[in-house]
Amino acid sequence: MPLALLALAVSAFGIGTTEFVMMGLLPNVADDLHTSVPTAGYLVSAYAIGVVIGAPLLTALGSRVPRKRMLLLLMAVFTVGNLASALAPGFGTLVGARILAGLPHGAFFGVGAVVAARLVREGRQARAVATMFLGLTVANIVGVPAATLLGQHLGWRATFLVVAAIGLVAMAALARLVPQVPVDGHQGLGRELRALGNRQVLLGLLTAVFGFAGVFAVYSYLSSMTTEAMGFGESSVTLVLALFGIGMTLGALVAGPLTDRALRPTLYGSLAALAFVLVGFRYALTVPALALVAVVVLGAVGFMTTTPLQMLVMNKAKTAPTLASASNHSAFNLANAGGAWLGGAAIAAGWGWSSPALVGAALALVGLAIAVTAGLLDRTPRNGAATRVVTGSPRTDEPAPSAEPARAE
Repeated sequence: MPLALLALAVSAFGIGTTEFVMMGLLPNVADDLHTSVPTAGYLVSAYAIGVVIGAPLLTALGSRVPRKRMLLLLMAVFTVGNLASALAPGFGTLVGARILAGLPHGAFFGVGAVVAARLVREGRQARAVATMFLGLTVANIVGVPAATLLGQHLGWRATFLVVAAIGLVAMAALARLVPQVPVDGHQGLGRELRALGNRQVLLGLLTAVFGFAGVFAVYSYLSSMTTEAMGFGESSVTLVLALFGIGMTLGALVAGPLTDRALRPTLYGSLAALAFVLVGFRYALTVPALALVAVVVLGAVGFMTTTPLQMLVMNKAKTAPTLASASNHSAFNLANAGGAWLGGAAIAAGWGWSSPALVGAALALVGLAIAVTAGLLDRTPRNGAATRVVTGSPRTDEPAPSAEPARAE
């Protein structure tokens, strides 16, 4: 594997860390800025809103920018956003900084997946993209718990300073290791927009919005649930977040082979399992040992939905996948924002720290209903055919348009 993939993985590690670390820091931020935890939850939504806006917008604006330069520009915005978060004087400023940090998220993964696939020979593209997204997985197992622990001992601002430093390291690695990758002359914004308008693509994005919101209704407040509902001390928050990351990794690993065999059944099954597990999670919280197991299971079933959803969107977008890939990250982060908001609303209404689990179950069922509706409407002859899928940039069942190989510097 080319060393350029390491640069992409480091970038993914930084992005994944800053996306999810706020969940573990909510109590610390709320205390420091003199607000409530549900109100601080809007900081989770702020980052997600940045992704929702930035993914299609920056992808469209950069459609003719050379891929390496585009990656560097996106990481520069990411670094500035995290530095601004660390230096934010108040809650409102921090909200704006989190939006700025989220803007490049979806566009980076959309462009990065294309670059990763072009760095290797035919037949190894899926493994190349998987290597890039390994950074995102490691962020949830190591980066987020470590950053949370750092924030608890040195203050939450220190966490964002470190993430900004990771951004600088990622930029240096991208500049040094990633070769020049030309823009595909066959791809244009008009073609990307037409692919994005496909009914099945839109239904897939809508499924992601509701189905994945069920995960974030709980995950956004997992640190507070650890201390308030499970009865553990603050020092246990990092362990719980790491367990969720392990579950996420297991779910992603299982989802790949299952999706290759049967796309829609995997999607239906994962959403149904998510709703069931969320209901059980509500009651498992009262038994500490069982709660820890439930955290792993929730991470697994929650992230089992991402691979079939990503494959579905990319498959239906066919030969114009870049904007659809970026927009899928917008959908997941809209789910992030909506789930955090609805989960916080349930807590603020006095329904208890476990109430977001039931809210999440309802959202997962809505996502399942949309997915089933899309399946019934789909008349594609090869629906469900096996395709090679990797979270973030699956291969479609049609050949990609021809493109010039990457040019090493």
